[in-house]
Amino acid sequence: MSNNQKMPHTGLRFVEWWSRRKNDSALRLLAAGIVAASLAWALDGVSAADPMFRVPVGERQLLLDDTGITRIEKLQRTMHRPDKRGAVIRPAPAQRGSLQIRHAPFWLSREQVFKVLVANTAGPTTILRWYTSADGLHWVPGPAPDKTFMSHHVVYDRQDSNPNRRYKAARPPEGLAVSADGMAWTKLNVPGIPSSDEANFSYHPRERQFLLTVKRGGPHGRAVAVATSNDFVEWNDFGVGFLADDLDQRLGRERIQHYLADPTRLLSLPAHPADYTVDVYNMGLFRYEGLYIGLPAMHHRHTVRPPGQDDSLFHLVQLVCSRDLKTWRRLGDRQPWLEISRLGSGAYDSKIILPPSAPLVRGPGCLDGADEVSRDQLWFYYTGGKAEPDPDHMAICLAVLRRDGFVSLDAGENEGQVLTRPFTVPGSQLYVNVAAPRGELGVEVLNGAGQVVAQSAPLIGDLQRAPVKWATGHIAALKDQRASLRFTLRNAQFYSYWLE
Repeated sequence: MSNNQKMPHTGLRFVEWWSRRKNDSALRLLAAGIVAASLAWALDGVSAADPMFRVPVGERQLLLDDTGITRIEKLQRTMHRPDKRGAVIRPAPAQRGSLQIRHAPFWLSREQVFKVLVANTAGPTTILRWYTSADGLHWVPGPAPDKTFMSHHVVYDRQDSNPNRRYKAARPPEGLAVSADGMAWTKLNVPGIPSSDEANFSYHPRERQFLLTVKRGGPHGRAVAVATSNDFVEWNDFGVGFLADDLDQRLGRERIQHYLADPTRLLSLPAHPADYTVDVYNMGLFRYEGLYIGLPAMHHRHTVRPPGQDDSLFHLVQLVCSRDLKTWRRLGDRQPWLEISRLGSGAYDSKIILPPSAPLVRGPGCLDGADEVSRDQLWFYYTGGKAEPDPDHMAICLAVLRRDGFVSLDAGENEGQVLTRPFTVPGSQLYVNVAAPRGELGVEVLNGAGQVVAQSAPLIGDLQRAPVKWATGHIAALKDQRASLRFTLRNAQFYSYWLE
């Protein structure tokens, strides 16, 4: 299956895949329950939304969960994997290298470059070095920051009025630091966030929110805690919020055994399923439009270390989301969103995947480098590590996803519908992101009394930011009034909508 797979991750497809596994009665019962839940959702619809559902102007409404949805009929959710593009920052030729990142590259508009701080952990001490790129693909090594505050958990806060504080670094549990240029750092007199040896860091400029995930203990080993701040001084520590559960253990043991039967997936080792376990090694976390998206690296490992080996088998990155950083929704039936590459493929990520911190939004008019050539895309940079013995061990890899393309609502030949909850119409132009090259999407506007007052012309094609044109009525007539939207799909994948 390709990395940008189109296979729907519904409860039904989950059953098809897992029921082919042998000696799995518990998993088959579990999958059957997922199917029943999926069918009930499709027939009856559910909504976890607040009664006062809001659609802020310009904020894309994604379809990862049921917030803002009254009813879904004859549609299925599909999780989409990004397309792997390989390593973009590699160790220098003929040199031992283990390159890693724990933050996303950021765009510096004045210099017209992307910038990222890379750690080389191959030697006895970690070496940090800045890399820059004009296009996000071709990277040039630059200077090393001073060693007064060694951290590669860095973000750039272009909104800070004090230019001496625009680079911000976290080194949990030691503390926080700021810098004017990313070279000389000033440590802040604030307490650090309690953590063991792993963390991930991102920043959302529109909400001015810093998001830090750290490693702590959970019932099955490593788990993830979340801390947030709006000023980089006062932090809200949510405590351990995402962890591996009993279902992860069962699915993990099944996947390890499946990989052991495939010589292109896992180096051979004695099969002892009772010794296999899964925990969360690291989690990228970022705010995307109106929700939080997490990319946990599910660490499949031995509880007993084999002779001459470490305890790690491989990482798989899942896709999760939350509205409050407390309750997490697993997407794609816990199938991998980023999966290890096959042995012998030449790829760096055949064993280790340390997840992206946040995507770069690429395309016309985007803050992350206004790219008038690329279509709307999300670029994810992550750390990949090889399973095969190699001094050229780890590199920075790139994966690309359609903008808003995490999850779609899909229809085949038979039409399906999704009806939103009522909301106050904030703008006069409706946009959609839909893939319907052989189908169509239609939109109806319902007023507060549930009457159809506007109907769109059919939208046909692969449309990533399509303005809706109206055959009858117009949504602008309901601006600042309560309304609902009913989308009807045929042979289409529907990703998002928004108003401007």
